[in-house]
Amino acid sequence: MRKGQYFFTSESVSEGHPDKVCDRVSDSIVDVFLKADAHARVAVETMVTTNRIILAGEVRGPDTLTHAVLEDVARQTVRAIGYDHESFHWKEAEVAVYIHGQSADIAAGVDAKGNRDEGAGDQGIMFGYACRETDVLMPAPIYYAHRILRTLAEARHAGTEPGLRPDSKSQVTLEYQDGRPVRATSVVVSTQHAPDLTQEEIREVVRPYVERALPEGWMCEDAEFYVNPTGIFVIGGPHGDAGVTGRKIIVDTYGGAAPHGGGAFSGKDPTKVDRSAAYAARYLAKNVVAAGLADRCTIQLAYAIGVAKPLAVYIDTHGTGIADEETLAKVLQGLVDLSPRGIREHLGLNRPIYERTAAYGHFGREPEADGGFSWERLDLVDELRAAF
Repeated sequence: MRKGQYFFTSESVSEGHPDKVCDRVSDSIVDVFLKADAHARVAVETMVTTNRIILAGEVRGPDTLTHAVLEDVARQTVRAIGYDHESFHWKEAEVAVYIHGQSADIAAGVDAKGNRDEGAGDQGIMFGYACRETDVLMPAPIYYAHRILRTLAEARHAGTEPGLRPDSKSQVTLEYQDGRPVRATSVVVSTQHAPDLTQEEIREVVRPYVERALPEGWMCEDAEFYVNPTGIFVIGGPHGDAGVTGRKIIVDTYGGAAPHGGGAFSGKDPTKVDRSAAYAARYLAKNVVAAGLADRCTIQLAYAIGVAKPLAVYIDTHGTGIADEETLAKVLQGLVDLSPRGIREHLGLNRPIYERTAAYGHFGREPEADGGFSWERLDLVDELRAAF
């Protein structure tokens, strides 16, 4: 564990950020396909700009999910976020749908056939991470950056803060002493707002939500609390900046505190290991830390398209582990089948549980009764403790 004083920063973006609008629309389409057919295949991208929504990608599922149905899914998702503005309106926006059937070549490599198990949907490397910095075993900077924006979004949706608009960003810098976070040294919040509010008024609207989101006594000095540093943020959302699915992969994961394989999650059904294997790696790393086998744990999984078993399983406990890492890798693979099919079945991923993941992070959330965030469960802890 690193000694002495250092500082680390992570950012988050809200559900109304243009890229997050795209992530949520794409995941809403994943959900509607999985609700109709648990084994549907989806790889859908979304782009948004001023009063335009563009959907593109490949799918395999029921014919009843027509372009008209998918257009309505996109509109209702944008409506739920809160965009009913003249420049980007859920009902008035132009929607173009360029979604077609899945490539037969990809399907041939991925589908189970004869004695061959289902293969990975693509090659790639995926990482999972866990640490003791927070109760949910996530790095503290990204956890609190998400928490600030979630509390502001909840207030906006509840009508408590009518001056707030959907698009916002946060950034939190924490001071660490001997590897442990002790306080915030700066906080940045940029939030879209009604045109009749001044920068100082928005600052005072935001302040109590930031103070509640951070642990007691962690609030930064007033001079390091930045709200809308440019002075005004009225033009926002897709009218202010175009958005595309998959551009916030560090926001989605560990805020830069851990490696990232490069693949985005949103818009992909769980046969795509970019998504499912990243969830599995987080699940294993979290259980390792929760079991007391390490204070920090990074796990890498590697796959090849059409191949069922992972090519490699790498574990690094960063000098904090009490178990041999090679042995730990073997034990984990004995507890969980890390083939694409094995991951999906173990975590119950063939369900419409993905729209809710599209903002405020895929990790560090509470497991839900319908199977949402199943990769946050701690059901391997007893078996890991027994093994070591």
